[in-house]
Amino acid sequence: MSEKTRTESDSMGKMKVPASAFYGAQTARAVENFPISGRTLPPVFTAAMGMIKMAAAQTNMELGLLSKRGGGAIVKAAREVMDGKLDGHFVVDVFQTGSGTSTNMNTNEVIANRANKILGSKSAVHPNDHVNMGQSSNDVIPSAIHISALMETEKSLLPALLRLEKSLARKARAFGGVVKIGRTHLQDATPVTLGQEFGGWAAMVSNRARDVKTAADGLRELALGGTAVGTGINTHRNFGALAAKKISRLAGTRFTEAKNHFEAQGGKDAVVQMSGSLKTLAASLMKIANDIRWLGSGPRCGFGEIMLPAIQPGSSIMPGKVNPVMAESLAQVCAQVTGNDTAITIGGQSGNFELNVMMPMMADNLLESVSLLSAACRAFAEKCVDGIEADKARCGESIEESLAMCTSLAPVIGYDQAAAIAKEAYEKGKTVREIAEEQKILPKKEIDALLNPRSMTSPSGTKGGKK
Repeated sequence: MSEKTRTESDSMGKMKVPASAFYGAQTARAVENFPISGRTLPPVFTAAMGMIKMAAAQTNMELGLLSKRGGGAIVKAAREVMDGKLDGHFVVDVFQTGSGTSTNMNTNEVIANRANKILGSKSAVHPNDHVNMGQSSNDVIPSAIHISALMETEKSLLPALLRLEKSLARKARAFGGVVKIGRTHLQDATPVTLGQEFGGWAAMVSNRARDVKTAADGLRELALGGTAVGTGINTHRNFGALAAKKISRLAGTRFTEAKNHFEAQGGKDAVVQMSGSLKTLAASLMKIANDIRWLGSGPRCGFGEIMLPAIQPGSSIMPGKVNPVMAESLAQVCAQVTGNDTAITIGGQSGNFELNVMMPMMADNLLESVSLLSAACRAFAEKCVDGIEADKARCGESIEESLAMCTSLAPVIGYDQAAAIAKEAYEKGKTVREIAEEQKILPKKEIDALLNPRSMTSPSGTKGGKK
């Protein structure tokens, strides 16, 4: 049984709209035009749109441009949008007009119709004349991207990165006394401590969190006030600054009017920069995830130097098999974020003169990257890193057999003689220590001191990865 409809009109004519929908003709036309992905922009973006419309109405009332009655109803309806109460009425596909005009009009229509219902009137509030007063899709959509991405970064991603960093740092301290073989080029190298490896990973996460925070600060400038092309036509000269202040209070974080509206609307460099920081973070996390699953490989026929928590069966055919699923999950997120960044980079190149025309896609990808990284980092910390244990015996057993032990002999006996000892040890299946003692290159006490694995992990007075 088909849903009941009502007829609404826009500048192009009449459209059938579901009777229960708060959106109107322009939204219905966009739904008809863009049956592309079946995905709409995420709720956090919709909430940012509601925040913009609330701040705009408050600003226009303050400037004496909008009646208290109509403006008050817009504010109430916009609050419902912010709170997610009207999410079901936001139906425009991500892959739509490049300016996001369809999403802006979806918002305008929903808020106008909801405001009219609050007022008990069918036409007191107009989507363009009142809800969109002093604005254009061309300054609203880039502002919503900045607001939603910054808020989600501060609310979810940065705390998740701090959580992961602390988890890795705790393991670095716990494993500070576990000496193991180092590896370069996937070949045996001189000894390190397991704590030093974990400390290096913790520092990577800390450094990437710093980079993300710096990039996120670039999102604090809002395009509001520039309207169609950056000149501010059809808006009050104080609108942008006043709206940004109100948005700052609503969001709980600082926003300002863009210093240059032509840059803010024609380019999307701050979004590209933010995505780039997320891609770099993804590269770091991929390295950490891969290192951890390599070190936990086995349990008997791999490296097996750490034991990962067993959180689920690993095979439908091999009983008892447990896989590094959290590392695999994180690695897949990193791959997705890297792909998202490529799309955002291409989008950033598409600022044609006074307007970028790939904004909805850029918004969707950026917010997906923030969301995925937030969830994956938290899950990886809680379900993997927190439960990692060291196999101390496994870590220690390979050190004595490593040919790289000859490295500490080189400063005393010379590189060539040390290399010859390593070669002979490999050919005879003996240890570097055994060959050195057989050749009596140095007194046994000095050989033992030089070949002490612990001393090799802090040759410059380092401890736990920190100088």
